Amino acid sequence: MDINSLYNVSSGVIENAITRNTYDAAAADAAEGNVFASFFDSAIQSLNQVNAYISDAEDEEIKLALGETENTHDLTIALQKASTALQYTVAVRDKFLESYRTIMNMQI
Repeated sequence: MDINSLYNVSSGVIENAITRNTYDAAAADAAEGNVFASFFDSAIQSLNQVNAYISDAEDEEIKLALGETENTHDLTIALQKASTALQYTVAVRDKFLESYRTIMNMQI
């Protein structure tokens, strides 16, 4: 039995349950839209971070080439951060595409 069919009953508990049930359904619909938005924002932030690591590595390379620094340790760290972040991003992309292809090839 659905509690929404009890509109004519004048109980405070049932009225609160109806209000809460209606609110929960609306919140679930909003949350479903927010899940994708949250995932998308997280992906964009991750890509921006990867770009920042790559940019930092390029800056360190330029500094070393211009003779502004003699510290190769910072260059090595920046290059490794950029490489690791890029490898991780490519791995996530590959898994996402593999999942997409699997879903698209499913027979209904």
